[in-house]
Amino acid sequence: MSRPQPHHPTALDIAGLETVYDALAGAIDQAGPDKTELFLVKLAMLNADALADPERFQRLLQAALQDL
Repeated sequence: MSRPQPHHPTALDIAGLETVYDALAGAIDQAGPDKTELFLVKLAMLNADALADPERFQRLLQAALQDL
């Protein structure tokens, strides 16, 4: 899966991405299979709010849908 080009100067480096991946994987495990979808929707909404840019969020959604 190709990574979208960062649109800001504070993009995570590989180590930062690995840290985020590990935290996300742990949280998905903690939520459990019956709550994973709800957890991911809540996480996406919290991140959209933190991002405060609906157009950028839409571009990130499209990037995430690629190569599924």
